[in-house]
Amino acid sequence: MDGFRSNDNKQGVERHSRTEMGSLGEKTILEFEDESLVSPVSLNRKNFSIEGSIHSSPLGGGSQKLCCSNMKNRVFGSIKIVVFSAKINLLMPFGPLAIIVSTLSGHHGWVFLLSLLGIIPLAERLGYATEQLACYTGATVGGLLNATFGNATELIISIYALRRGMIRVVQQSLLGSILSNMLLVLGCAFFAGGIVVSKREQVFSKAAATVNSGLLLMAVMGLLFPAVLRSTHTELHSGKSELALSRFSSGIMLVAYAAYLVFQLKSDKNLYLPVDEVDNEGSSDDEEAPEISMWESIVWLSILTIWISVLSEYLVNAIEGASVAMNIPVAFISVILLPIVGNAAEHAGAIMFAMKDKLDISLGVAIGSSTQISMFGIPFCVVIGWIMGCPMDLNFQLFETATLFITVIVVAFMLQDGTSNYLKGLMLILCYLIVAASFFVHIDPASVGDKTRKPGV
Repeated sequence: MDGFRSNDNKQGVERHSRTEMGSLGEKTILEFEDESLVSPVSLNRKNFSIEGSIHSSPLGGGSQKLCCSNMKNRVFGSIKIVVFSAKINLLMPFGPLAIIVSTLSGHHGWVFLLSLLGIIPLAERLGYATEQLACYTGATVGGLLNATFGNATELIISIYALRRGMIRVVQQSLLGSILSNMLLVLGCAFFAGGIVVSKREQVFSKAAATVNSGLLLMAVMGLLFPAVLRSTHTELHSGKSELALSRFSSGIMLVAYAAYLVFQLKSDKNLYLPVDEVDNEGSSDDEEAPEISMWESIVWLSILTIWISVLSEYLVNAIEGASVAMNIPVAFISVILLPIVGNAAEHAGAIMFAMKDKLDISLGVAIGSSTQISMFGIPFCVVIGWIMGCPMDLNFQLFETATLFITVIVVAFMLQDGTSNYLKGLMLILCYLIVAASFFVHIDPASVGDKTRKPGV
């Protein structure tokens, strides 16, 4: 009797548990259907969890395989977007080719050209990865990231040149980056925007342009006094006063740039709003969604920065040899050729935004980049040279300083009325051609490559 009772109890417990499991299953199915009717996202999550539970074994081998396959798909998708989505990436193989040529033949002319071509797509992709990361950080941090990584190529090249003691290459490449942004990049943006929007003049924020012009004039002041002090031979201590003044002025310029960042990002944000933002209330809907995740952006920023650093070393080592091999002054290579590589991303972006009638963004890319190089990049290199024991100073010689001063004055006059057209853009481009021709016939006695050139050549 006890055995029969125990069996009946067991069967009752089993029936009760089956009934509970059945009701629980029906309940989960009903909840699943209700949630799927409300939100498709929950449906996808349920499907994913069900598939995972079906394919997973008691040891979890199926889930591990699924995670590995998802990781592989994500990696391949990220590589496809970053490496194979832009046509300019066809130039990427020139980078490894430059290393091969340097190892096998050591021909400085070919190594310089191949390195130059190999860095161009890397600089553009670096700007793309920065824009993707800025989508997650917000406008404030994103603007600072765009400004910083936008000039990362020039700063990396400058640091490698400082390690080799090539002070004039550093000075001239940074100067050339400012000239390229202010004349070539801004000129092409004005010209392209004026051609596309030909029925009216494009407008931009005069207040932001005035602040940037003032900072550029302050940078000219910092570069002018050491050059005048050297040329007039009025130093208190010959050679030492100029270097001490440069380091003191660099500290002041870095403080001014920090105050500018606080002013731009915190104190007076409305000053840097586009002039037509009030009218375009749906502008937030037009913003593009990021194509890669935040961590993928960080990883790509690291990879691209390292690869640019490697090619920059080959590029800097080949500058003087390329100058002799191609019979081109080092000043022309440093002021004209190197900045074109570093400004590839800014150049394309500024033109694209101007053609979309977003001239404030184009102005921020061109003039903002020039402001950062003049008020941060140059003083930063002076401080880095001070740490390295390299006497990097702000004496850019009279020819280079006069060129920068005249360029800032011309651009300030172009920006004073807050409007642009294709004629202004054409004038800036022609001014850049005059600057390029001037440096093509300019021989810098301080450059090693120019010392080997004969005066009659």
